[in-house]
Amino acid sequence: MRRALSLTTRFLAKAILWFVGISLILVIVFKWVPVPVTATMLMDENGITKDWERLDNIDPNLVAAVIAAEDSKFCEHWGFDTEAIEQAMEENARGGRIRGASTISQQTAKNVFLWQGGGYFRKGLEAWFTFWIEAVWGKERIMEVYLNVAETGIGTYGAEAGAQRYFGKSAARLSRDEASRMAVALPSPKTRSVVNPGGWLARHGNSVERRINVVKGDGLDSCVYD
Repeated sequence: MRRALSLTTRFLAKAILWFVGISLILVIVFKWVPVPVTATMLMDENGITKDWERLDNIDPNLVAAVIAAEDSKFCEHWGFDTEAIEQAMEENARGGRIRGASTISQQTAKNVFLWQGGGYFRKGLEAWFTFWIEAVWGKERIMEVYLNVAETGIGTYGAEAGAQRYFGKSAARLSRDEASRMAVALPSPKTRSVVNPGGWLARHGNSVERRINVVKGDGLDSCVYD
């Protein structure tokens, strides 16, 4: 019994050390190297259309739009929006609409290193990778990676492929309206229309478009362009 326990402990210790080492190597590598593929892409039955672009080749309107739509405190927090997490927990506990409170950093960590779906185990791994990309990559790189690996449509990944799909133009030349429509579709790109949104989605897009002025005026995107 003791021997079995000792072997199990050794195995777990080695597995943890291997995981820590490999995960940190990947974080360091992807600080400089474009992410070639993600688990979400590999599992996509619709194939993969993607085109990696440097952040300076992506219109600042899209950066401001995703901050407005997804994470207005992106430049303030260190990967986790504690206030949003507390609000989500309170709302979920009251039996309201279940919602998450993932920041752009958390979404990037999930998209690059993990898989879609919930569960405490995956959320724990997400927190681990979020901490390290914040520490190693910094905000500019996090935003660059996010805008290149996020699913922007059916079988479509990244800002450039999304801009070409929906508007027939480069992501470097998006208008505020186009950027806003792409941003509000990100949480559910397979079901939310970018080209002809209607109802709530259209109103949400208009709201995000107006908030682009706030993001730029108040410097909520300043950490991306320092």
